Amino acid sequence: MTKSPKELGEKEALDKTRAPGEIPLSEIEAIINGKHTNPFAVLGVHQIGEGFIARCFIPGAEEAIVLTLDGKDLGELKLRHEAGYFEGMVAVTSQQPLRYRAARGDVEWAVTDPYSFGPVLGPMDDYLLREGSHLRLFDRMGAHPLKHEGVEGFHFAVWAPNAQRVSVVGEFNNWDGRRHVMRLRQDTGIWEIFAPDVRAGAAYKYEIVGADGTLLPLKADPYARRAEMRPNTASVTTPELEQKWDDAAHREHWEKADHRRQPISIYEVHAGSWQRRDDGTFLSWDELASQLIPYVTDMGFTHIEFLPITEHPYDPSWGYQTTGLYAPSARFGEPEGFARFVNGCHKVGIGVILDWVPAHFPTDAHGLRHFDGTALYEHADPRQGYHPDWNTAIYNFGRVEVLSYLINNALYWSEKFHLDGLRVDAVASMLYLDYSRRHGEWVPNEYGGRENLESVRFLQKMNSLSYGAHPGVMTIAEESTSWPKVSAPVHEGGLGFGFKWNMGFMHDTLSYMGRDPVHRKFHHSEITFGLVYAFSENFVLPISHDEVVHGKGSMIAKMAGDDWQKFANLRSYYGLMWGYPGKKLLFMGQEFAQWSEWSEERALDWNLLQYHMHEGMRRLIRDLNFCYRSKPALHARDCEGEGFRWLVVDDDDNSVYAWLRMSPGEKPVAVICNFTPAYRENYRISLPNAGRWREILNTDAEIYGGSGKGNGGRVQAVDAGGTISAEVTLPPLATIMLELE
Repeated sequence: MTKSPKELGEKEALDKTRAPGEIPLSEIEAIINGKHTNPFAVLGVHQIGEGFIARCFIPGAEEAIVLTLDGKDLGELKLRHEAGYFEGMVAVTSQQPLRYRAARGDVEWAVTDPYSFGPVLGPMDDYLLREGSHLRLFDRMGAHPLKHEGVEGFHFAVWAPNAQRVSVVGEFNNWDGRRHVMRLRQDTGIWEIFAPDVRAGAAYKYEIVGADGTLLPLKADPYARRAEMRPNTASVTTPELEQKWDDAAHREHWEKADHRRQPISIYEVHAGSWQRRDDGTFLSWDELASQLIPYVTDMGFTHIEFLPITEHPYDPSWGYQTTGLYAPSARFGEPEGFARFVNGCHKVGIGVILDWVPAHFPTDAHGLRHFDGTALYEHADPRQGYHPDWNTAIYNFGRVEVLSYLINNALYWSEKFHLDGLRVDAVASMLYLDYSRRHGEWVPNEYGGRENLESVRFLQKMNSLSYGAHPGVMTIAEESTSWPKVSAPVHEGGLGFGFKWNMGFMHDTLSYMGRDPVHRKFHHSEITFGLVYAFSENFVLPISHDEVVHGKGSMIAKMAGDDWQKFANLRSYYGLMWGYPGKKLLFMGQEFAQWSEWSEERALDWNLLQYHMHEGMRRLIRDLNFCYRSKPALHARDCEGEGFRWLVVDDDDNSVYAWLRMSPGEKPVAVICNFTPAYRENYRISLPNAGRWREILNTDAEIYGGSGKGNGGRVQAVDAGGTISAEVTLPPLATIMLELE
């Protein structure tokens, strides 16, 4: 409201009578109205000549007495504005932290002055951040408990270079943006403040005024290590993670191992729907640990891969639209619970992989979108910064601070939570500028091409630094195109991933298994073609959540034939997959042939295990895992051509395939698949060695729900004039494995 001439005259008169060191009323009003962009220049303790003046803003206070931290009374300050602004000379010999005893009527309370503390971040932080080489940002940015200049509290730091003002607001200041206006570090655009007396468990956000003076929606902390349970969206102060780790042996094993030559069988899990409490609510991490870890251990899987467990507002996004990359979701309890879960896995030799989403982020008002009023984390041009498939924003990989935010996050999970790896989501969308875009809807790179060179450099740097800092981790790319050298080292021109999902294997083989067996002979190459490129990358064979949702049907529902044939087909398929070169990944519920599609809204149909066919499928997966792990021939050369040789490749009339899996110095294993319902006796197959071959697995065994046909445990390979072969019984719709005795 416009001031009258009389009011303006009174203000000028008051300003003329102010004591030395007292600031003009215009500055006072800027502070109490939240318009002052640098209160540190005014509030706190400042030297005036040979003395010191204290200035503070305590909303609602009528009196303010200055105290030292140890309680010494330094006198009463003068109230200069009824909103709670005080000034006065204090008997101190240097700038130092102060407390105030504030009063209004009979009510008294204590306030420690946040503006009387110096900065926490230093020039080295500024230098490393600008250079893009700061690898401990997760210890400097966000909210961290700290004893600073003798006082306990939390230090807050956030990047918002284009903001006019940034305040941290929360329960500790009644969400009042005038109380903790932050200090701007000019060189980096980082705002910071030490907020004394703030305790762990306090909800907070950032109140940001854009460069044009617009007050933005309150923003969650990009580096928050804990968040509120949805639908609430605030960040939460939390102690530094403390976990007594008992995983030295586990980590040492993987640091020394060549991942390509280790058995890796991954159980993909959505933490919110693997199992639930009787009332339908989520299990905590400790409850999950007591049930999931023993189950995975008994099933023989080597790793658990979680769909994103970072904080996200919308359950049906499954975590892929995250608003808190550094915060384990509050759905399952505090971050310490997740650390205990990982520790429990490691104690029994189970690795933990996190599905990680650095490609895009949701546009929720409290998230990263237009964080400081500008396109900060995303590109301003929608042709580069908007993802049409998911209605999300795309990270600006050309900005040093954004790369540091994401790379530090990758390092954070390995550093703080001892995670064994990251499965990087939507890599294909990151690599191509024209991904899901028509002509004219994308911006070519500097050479006129469609490759996103900034994204390539980001992925290479992320992988190099991840493997450099944590040699035991593995990174896995979900990449669905023919981009070369995804899993080749960066120094050889590759992206630097440890593994790549083999989407071609999944697509072709599932297409084949969905066909009526009578038609399979016309599509024989859907099984054989994958071996043309099977060793061009280090592959993981994925049967993931994406294959059992949105009308695609569960794995058992995809199979051709009547119910018996569906089970037989699925058993034979799993036999093929575990005998095929490449690491394994299977989504939860598919190990016991759940009929219904997966839904994040409910637990798996565990009741099916009371039926023999479903329990048989579970036992098969268990036996496949232990067979795969115990036989080096089946895993030690998963990624190398010397570990594979065709035995039968062209018997399309009978839809039979056979190959040999090998490893130097180990017994070879023959894998034989019969993908028709025909029972074939005396099927002659060439083998590399004469002698007895033991049938180590038969998917048609009665214990798995099959018909019980087989070879009585052994076959005899004989040398007939230089040609070694055996007559083998092939059960209907089955895979068998033979090992040389």
